[in-house]
Amino acid sequence: MNAFLKYAVILLAGLLIATGTNFFLVPYKILDGGIIGIALIINYISGAKIGLAIIMCSAPVFLLAWLKERDIFYSSVLGLVISSFMIELIGPLQYYFLYYVELGSVSSAIIGGFLMGTGLGLMLRFEASTGGTDLLAKFIKRYIPLNLGVIIFLTDALIIGAGGLLISKETFFHSILTILSGGVATGLCTLEK
Repeated sequence: MNAFLKYAVILLAGLLIATGTNFFLVPYKILDGGIIGIALIINYISGAKIGLAIIMCSAPVFLLAWLKERDIFYSSVLGLVISSFMIELIGPLQYYFLYYVELGSVSSAIIGGFLMGTGLGLMLRFEASTGGTDLLAKFIKRYIPLNLGVIIFLTDALIIGAGGLLISKETFFHSILTILSGGVATGLCTLEK
């Protein structure tokens, strides 16, 4: 695989994840699953920077990957750093986007989830990822005989459930739409030829 193409796709995927996060989820306090969802909860409650929270929350999982499987570590750390950086880079443009584009919370949840799912799907297609709970699920699967998708779904449900309790019930319902549309987009991007 051409290294330039892989890095270009990872950069595009990071931009899609950042766009979905900043322009569609954050304005309505909608959550995503995984580490990004945890980072969004931290941001909504404390105002902490989302990209930094993603890196801090991912650190224990990446330490585990470094100790157990370095190949997974190297392919995931690039996706994590680019996604976090892009989220912080385009965050200030949120005001301008919202000034010109007016969407409701349901539309934003669906579009944001689809953009983020497409970004993750592209990374997975080119053998990279943002790490986080996807990486954690690979380790859990070694000890608990569940399908990888089921493990990821359960961790996402736990994160969204906690966010719904901490933020609002409306957040919970919109976040379910985000995860569903994100799952569809990821699935479409990772279909076998």
